[in-house]
Amino acid sequence: MKNFLKNIVTYILITQSKLVLRKYKPKIVAVTGSVGKTSTKDAIYTAMLPFFYVRKSAKSYNSEIGIPLTVIGVPNGWNNYKIWIKNILHGFYILIFKEHYPEWLILEIGADRPGDILSITKWIKPDISVVTRIGKVPVHVEFYKSVSEVVNEKMRLAQATKKDGVLILNSDDEDVIGFKDHCKTHVISFGIENPANVVGSNINFSYDKNDKVTGMNMKVDVSGSSIPVKLSGVLGRQQIYPVLAAFAVTYFLKLNLLQVSESFEEGEVSPGRMNVIDGIKKSTIIDDTYNSSPVALEEAIKTIEATVCKGKKIAVLGDMLELGKFSGAEHIRIGEALVGKFDILVTVGIRAKNYAEGAIEKGFKKRSVVCFDDSSEAGDFVKEIIKKDDLIFVKGSQGMRMERVVERVMLNPEFKKDLLVRQDEEWLSR
Repeated sequence: MKNFLKNIVTYILITQSKLVLRKYKPKIVAVTGSVGKTSTKDAIYTAMLPFFYVRKSAKSYNSEIGIPLTVIGVPNGWNNYKIWIKNILHGFYILIFKEHYPEWLILEIGADRPGDILSITKWIKPDISVVTRIGKVPVHVEFYKSVSEVVNEKMRLAQATKKDGVLILNSDDEDVIGFKDHCKTHVISFGIENPANVVGSNINFSYDKNDKVTGMNMKVDVSGSSIPVKLSGVLGRQQIYPVLAAFAVTYFLKLNLLQVSESFEEGEVSPGRMNVIDGIKKSTIIDDTYNSSPVALEEAIKTIEATVCKGKKIAVLGDMLELGKFSGAEHIRIGEALVGKFDILVTVGIRAKNYAEGAIEKGFKKRSVVCFDDSSEAGDFVKEIIKKDDLIFVKGSQGMRMERVVERVMLNPEFKKDLLVRQDEEWLSR
């Protein structure tokens, strides 16, 4: 019965959304990929906000129900039927009456299973499509027969882009940049390592007077110009790629790129994505708890390795979920990569024990590895072992609730609703 009602609500909201798009004719930026969709969506919103009336997908609402919520401009009702009724009534209201509707919608497009993007692109035709990164073992690969199926699924969005629009691709991912050979739309590329139209360069960490890391400085090279960009409170390439994608969008739209740079210096950061948070006992937390996948975790490890730290480096890693047949081998491989980069390894979950196996096999001291089944227990343990100037890196898939670790070791837990992921009532009740 519950699924039946859900299907009816979804059908009504999608139908309303189609009519809303037809009535108000907003332009659409659609973002997909296996890594960095939400951060990229948020970065594009930050870049465009000074110039247009823009609406973005809330949080990571990127499904067949999440996209209509953005189009209509209503919240997720979760299990509250009264909110869903209000959402449907609002949909009818904006169809009957005229409202001040956004000029641009920035939509995050996800794909958990085969056919998800194809279904969405039957009624969403982007003016600008952005593909972030897929990686050799993408998240959600569990529900696909092969990695190539995931790649083809993401390509559906690229192929749905309007002919007079633009396709923005990550040149550092060979599968993503390969989309240009299968699409007739104009292409703008962005990247750090490989040639691209928009390139990130001169990337450096910034530190405070106590030598604690605070963020990054970089330059964005585009069309012969080199624009300085300062990013406070975040670290790593996975935060640079969204900024480059946003510059590619604004470059295509011929906006003032210096003003775009200023918007990033003042803009908010997405919680749970390599965020720098003050920890207890004068420690520093790198909060990357939103989600996890092999490609994202590898990038994060490289970032932590390059970060200067006077104390110990502590990795607190939860399971990477939805990897299917790749799960065991990928956890072991990542565990091997931790050796020489961290002093202590704390794992959370059954699969994460393979991190420990891989790390110990490659020389990580066994006495410096501790395994837990629950993130809260892991957080309590880490709270006891932290010392001054330690750096604590926390990451895991959504279902592992690794934000609970951060909550236990952050200096100001009273600000957790603003700083951490999954702080709404629906998640807190789980």
